[in-house]
Parts: sequence; C-alpha cells; structure tokens
Amino acid sequence: MMQNLIKKYNVPGPRYTSYPTVPFWDESTYNTKSWIQSLQKENSSREISLYIHLPFCESLCTFCACNKRITKRHEVEIPYIEALLKEWNMYLDILQDKPILKEIHLGGGTPTFFDPKHLKYLLDTIKKTCEIPEDVSYSFEGHPNNTTTDHLQTLRQLGFDRVSYGIQDYSPKVQIAIHRFQSFETVKRITEKSRLLGYTSVSHDLIYGLPLQTLQDVISTIEKTIEIMPDRIAFYSYAHVPWTKGNGQRGYDEKDLPSPDLKRQQYEMGKKMLEEKGYIEIGMDHFALSEDGLTKAFQNQNLHRNFMGYTTTKTEKMIGLGVSAISDSWFGFSQNHKNLKDYYTSLSKNELPVSRGHILNKTDLIIRRKILNLMCHFVSDLDGLDISDQLEIKSDLAEFKTDDLINIEDDMIQVKTTGKAFIRNICMAFDLRLKAKQTESQLFSMTI
Repeated sequence: MMQNLIKKYNVPGPRYTSYPTVPFWDESTYNTKSWIQSLQKENSSREISLYIHLPFCESLCTFCACNKRITKRHEVEIPYIEALLKEWNMYLDILQDKPILKEIHLGGGTPTFFDPKHLKYLLDTIKKTCEIPEDVSYSFEGHPNNTTTDHLQTLRQLGFDRVSYGIQDYSPKVQIAIHRFQSFETVKRITEKSRLLGYTSVSHDLIYGLPLQTLQDVISTIEKTIEIMPDRIAFYSYAHVPWTKGNGQRGYDEKDLPSPDLKRQQYEMGKKMLEEKGYIEIGMDHFALSEDGLTKAFQNQNLHRNFMGYTTTKTEKMIGLGVSAISDSWFGFSQNHKNLKDYYTSLSKNELPVSRGHILNKTDLIIRRKILNLMCHFVSDLDGLDISDQLEIKSDLAEFKTDDLINIEDDMIQVKTTGKAFIRNICMAFDLRLKAKQTESQLFSMTI
C-alpha cells in the first residue's frame, strides 16, 4: 500500500518555508517602496528575528543547493561584515523604532569560515542597536571540521546557546560523492566541547536519499548519531535540484540516487531508530528529545516555520541580511541579490540590496496561515476563504481522504500519522498560486 502511495504522490513540490513560494512571487506588486511600506505597517510589533547569511566556504559540498561562494581567501571577511552592517543600518532607519531582537541565526555557507573576532565585531555592533529581551534565542550553523574552541567560546559569551552541525552521512563512499568529509570522532569531539561550554541544544543535520547511499549507510549513520545523542536532529530528504543556477550538485548521475522506494525505506528506518531512543518527530524532517525547546513548542502549539526552518520564536518580522538572504514582514517578502558583486554595488549606492519580492494579498495571508498550521501542527481549516476557493481545495483534498491520509470534518483537516509522509503534497492542495500557474519546467525537488 505505502509503495503505491509513494509512486502516486512522488511529484515535484515545495517545502513551504513560505507561502507563496519563491517561484510564484508576483513581482508586479513589488518594489522597494512597497517592501518598506510592508515593514512599516501601523501597530506592527517591534519584535524581529534576524537571519545573517554568511556565504563563504573553503570547499564545495556537491549536495548543497544553498547560495555559497567558494574561497580560501579570508580577507573577504571584513568587507562583507561592513556590508552587512551598512545594510542593517538601512533597516534600522526603516524600522524607525528600536527593534526588540528576539532571535539571531547565522547561516551559510559556513558561518565558522569567519574569524571569531570578526563575528564578535559584527554581533556586538548589531546588539548595541537593539533591545534584548531575556528570552532571546541565538543559534549558528557550524562545520565540524573548522568550528574551533575559540568560535564556541566567543559565540557562547555573546549569548549563543544553540548550534547545528552539518553531518549528512558517515559512509566514506557517500562522503566522497558529496565532497563532504568529517569523521565520527571529529563530530563527537566538537559536540562534547559544545556541551561543556554551555550550549544547551546541539543539533545534527542528516540527509537521506544521497547519491550511492544504501539503507545500511543510513542505519550506520543513525547508530553513530544516537551514540552522541544530540538534542535535535534534522533528518532531511536530499533535494536534487541540479538545474538551479550556481548549484554544486554534480559529480554523480541520476542513476546514483536511491529509488523513491529505497529513499522512503531509509526515512522510515531512521525514524524508527530515533523514536526507539526517545526522539519525537516534529513537523517535517525534524526530531528532538522530550526536554528540548523544539519539542515543547510543538506540544504547546507554539511551533513556527519560516525561511530559517522550524523555530520556537514567532515574530512578524524576519530581517535577512547578506547576499541572497530573504526577509519577511509578514505582509511581504523580499530577497537580496544572489550575486555578491550586485549586493555590494547596491549598498555602495546607498540602496537596499533587494532584487525581487512579493506583497501578499488578502487571500495569500489566509492561505499562508493554513499551510503554516499544516506544516507545524498537521491540522488546518478552510475558514475565511471564498466559497470557490474552499470548493477547489476540498476537491483536491478528497483524494487524500480516499487514501486514508487525512480526516475532514466540518471543514477541519487533520493529517493522519500515515499522511505525515505526504505533508508537502497535502499543502499543495491549498496552494492556489501553484495551481493557477502550472509550468512545464521543474522548479522543486521531489516530495518523497
């Protein structure tokens, strides 16, 4: 039965870190002025989350679809940090009132490419311009091979207490295929060091469906992971999107990828092993121990999802600084230039380095909430939508009900346990923009 469902629903689909998803943004309603106006809405909260994109990496990981710039020249650090601070000061002028900084996340690229003293300069400068509440959350992504004791100590002194290490897989042949190398001993050592220095939540990122990856590879990687028992585990499906401009996904062929059936076996086996050790499945692709904040947010219905992924912090505004970073005012989205030269050029002209975006209309705002509820809590409803939109969504949901993946009662949708594997497909039933603008070219990775 499951194999038939996998064949049926294994189609390209979004991961829904936003709605509308980036390929379906309507840029006819967007410009710098409309973006600024969306940030300055009356009675909007002063609370913000801050994502800082640090794109530099010393080597290319060929599984990665993120915006990155490969270099071993560390003299790029200071010019980039000065650009980030100039962009931040422009946003301070736009926000007008002193922001309440609820969350900072350093992503990449490789944030630990940067010298700790340079990160301290960047973060100290930003923090001085904000009001810092007691429940602030600071986190960063670290590479196990180049995250030093100095990195950990410096960021811990700045208030960081969460770190996520990219592992992917421990199999030597898989590591060669994806050009990502770190030993189990290195990962264990840096995880223990993080805990010793006071990091209360350490996360490991693992990926299934990688080239040349077998079921036994996943089992072996999970066995090693639970020997360390990180507080959180992101167990992602590999997103094969080689058509994306600037993508490093090369060095292997389509035939090297696990079949959809095997890929699902990898996930189900990994999930079973993690749950047997006390991990709780959170939303899509995430697991956490019972005492971790992510689990508590999920259980208390406070889980949130945005361009940083799942988070325990809810703010209307999320400012993204740096090349390719995406910002969210709740009423609009805006993405910075993806090209570093274009990013620098805009700032040199005292212009926000934005390249495209979307201003949400009334229906977008309603659908956004529906999809967010599905992704975070596996429940949603049809309240507030036009009758025609309700009928269209109900029609598309009927097949999921027939396949026993959801319950529908009084316009309330509840995803069953069997349906969680198909949550991206279920969200697509609500995605009016995707359905209205079908395209022949593939835009998304496969859902299963």
